[in-house]
Amino acid sequence: MRQDLPTRTVAVIGAGPIGLAAAAHLLERGFAPVVLEAGDSIASNFESFRHVQLFSPWRYNIDPAARRLLEAAGWKEPQLDFLPTAGAMVDRYLAPLARIPALQSSIRLSHRVLDVAREGYDKVKSKGRDEAPFVIRAATPGGTREIRAWAVIDASGTWTKPNPLGANGLPAIGEPEAAAHFAYGMPDILGTQRARYAGKRVLVAGAGHSAAGNLLSLAKLAEVAPGTRIVWTIRGHNFARIFGGGENDGLAARGALGRRLQALAQGGRLEVVADFRTVEVKLGPRLRGDDDASSPRAPQRGDGPGPNLALTIIGRGPDGDTRAIDDIDEVIVSAGGRPDLALASELRVKLDSWIEATEQLAPLIDPNVHSCGTVRPHGHRELEHPEKRYYAVGAKSYGRAPNFLLATGHEQVRSVVAAIAGDLAAADDVQLDLPQTGVCSTQFDEASSGAQSSGCGTSSCGGAAKQREDACCGLDEQIKDAGGSGCGSEASRAATAKAKPTACCR
Repeated sequence: MRQDLPTRTVAVIGAGPIGLAAAAHLLERGFAPVVLEAGDSIASNFESFRHVQLFSPWRYNIDPAARRLLEAAGWKEPQLDFLPTAGAMVDRYLAPLARIPALQSSIRLSHRVLDVAREGYDKVKSKGRDEAPFVIRAATPGGTREIRAWAVIDASGTWTKPNPLGANGLPAIGEPEAAAHFAYGMPDILGTQRARYAGKRVLVAGAGHSAAGNLLSLAKLAEVAPGTRIVWTIRGHNFARIFGGGENDGLAARGALGRRLQALAQGGRLEVVADFRTVEVKLGPRLRGDDDASSPRAPQRGDGPGPNLALTIIGRGPDGDTRAIDDIDEVIVSAGGRPDLALASELRVKLDSWIEATEQLAPLIDPNVHSCGTVRPHGHRELEHPEKRYYAVGAKSYGRAPNFLLATGHEQVRSVVAAIAGDLAAADDVQLDLPQTGVCSTQFDEASSGAQSSGCGTSSCGGAAKQREDACCGLDEQIKDAGGSGCGSEASRAATAKAKPTACCR
């Protein structure tokens, strides 16, 4: 072990909610964290979707160690049953946490990690490997730097590696070339990106709550921006995952989200294309006008690829038949993300071959077979690799499985830091208080879609930030806009009191 590198130095990759929580736990254990953040501000990924309302209330989004640091500095917690936006998470929780002097001095902004390795050891060499420090190579404004650490906690997430439009996991042919007309995740449709989508023909791809939120925002934009047209594609034909249980749904906000989206589809305000698996994107002549498919569309200022050009999205049906969706100006892909595995290419990591989580964790979260509400608490043992003292935590630890919960990440880093400290009793004492409404994605059956829902306990997001003072969240605002009483009204709270203490509404 190098004499100038104490065993208390731990590198944390990412200054988002899980990375900062890891740093808080490290400080409590007497470690010296070095937090490496790719962006020029903390929680830069959260900043990119600050308009989005989360489904999990504040009580599940605040790490216990972070809370203790904040309260010692005089911080006042928000109302725990309210649903924050990503922006509120940054402004009211993460930014104050990062300003605490002990933590602030450990954060290195604009440090984009390129690679992690063992000093003096490639992946093949074994003898003495476990005692060697890690070398973290990062791109910084001053050039490439190397930081050495005794342990590494990778909380870099999956947000910067969104899944592509292509149905086979690869970008569709032509997708990279059309990148200027693609957005991934949840762009600010009603805010900063309004001009990009107003009056355009927009395709949204995805079957989760992010897709639902984008569709509802586009529908709201279409009410005030004539010419805004919406196409929605999903790879299957089961809409129950988004439509949910309707009136029978145990969560009013989720049920209302599904009912409103279903009404849009049935009312002709969405062009719905099911069983569509995208294989190619082409740029070519615009084929039809706004109202008449037989006439060419007149050039308009601000049109997408060009005044007389548009994207054609080509896909396959369930029987291999070729399908095409013409005259698309913009595409929003809401298909989740995947971890960046290249960072650890020189480390000895052992991952499940399709989930890309550790082999111990993958069976617990496999979305092909896993039902909501059955993920058992897990910690350092499920997250460990053959490479000693290297852990991926947070959304990255889930690999390609969706619906990671912040509360899960908080318990992960508590356990991992205890293990790094050698306190295995604490590290193995994994306990997790999660919402009973579900902790993972589910493949819904039509007959049981009302019984299983990810609900407001998940970290999936839907809808824009609320604007109404009488709304408790963005989805509640949508209920009220549609003429319902919503879960934010006192009358509705009394009439539909939540049945479970862990639910944010009934």
